[in-house]
Amino acid sequence: MAVAEHTERSGAPAGVPKKTEAEAELTPGPWVPTVIAEDLHIVYRVYGGSKGRGSATAALNRIVKRRPGGGMREVHAVRGVSFTAYRGQAIGLIGSNGSGKSTLLKAIAGLLPAERGSVYSDGQPSLLGVNAAMMNDLTGERNVVLGGLAMGMSREEVQERYQGIVDFSGINEKGDFITLPMRTYSSGMAARLRFSIAAAKDHDVLMIDEALATGDKKFQKRSEARIRELRKEAGTVFLVSHNNKSIRDTCERVLWLEKGELMIDGPTDEVLKEYEKFTGK
Repeated sequence: MAVAEHTERSGAPAGVPKKTEAEAELTPGPWVPTVIAEDLHIVYRVYGGSKGRGSATAALNRIVKRRPGGGMREVHAVRGVSFTAYRGQAIGLIGSNGSGKSTLLKAIAGLLPAERGSVYSDGQPSLLGVNAAMMNDLTGERNVVLGGLAMGMSREEVQERYQGIVDFSGINEKGDFITLPMRTYSSGMAARLRFSIAAAKDHDVLMIDEALATGDKKFQKRSEARIRELRKEAGTVFLVSHNNKSIRDTCERVLWLEKGELMIDGPTDEVLKEYEKFTGK
């Protein structure tokens, strides 16, 4: 089943906040699904017991015998999550550490198989995380080119957008860092460059996993503005963040996960209010 098979609706679907006037200007017309999760379960299987017997010899024996040995544990990371995301929405994902937020994004991106249930997407979801692969021995300049090509841009498009990517990242504000190897960058500089590369392209579905957490306030403002532009281009943005202010400033809808279960799906202010009661913050 494809997303396109779902009927477009003129009103807000059940459980989804109605559009404000500003949101209606960003996404005029009917609600068009971009991501559908139906009773989604994701299970990790971890081999090797919990008694600390993880020596190299034991590992080699398991490889030679072609069996895991040491027992196997299952981690049920996502438990029966269902939701539908719509074109033009920015959706925040919140929850405690280990609640399943990053796992859910990886499943949407097609990087993890479903144990049960299904995920459907319209177009190719793009996942941007703080640990997104960059080649540390190459310069920032070369990583911009390779990153753009990996996202499907042509060489001409990369060349056309190159200076804008560098300027947006701000890594050259205190020197010519773009010509230096990535290994010389701070974690914040590297994260800003990753986001800048991803944000240079319009996405059907863009998933951002804590990539804004390491930037300074000026960069966060630029990033939030760019997310709003991506929504205007009829895309859907998912944002994982422990910064509730970033969620409030960027998203109109929030999914709250705890222990892999979807606690609440609703308007940002309502969900964050309940989440802040839960966390005591």
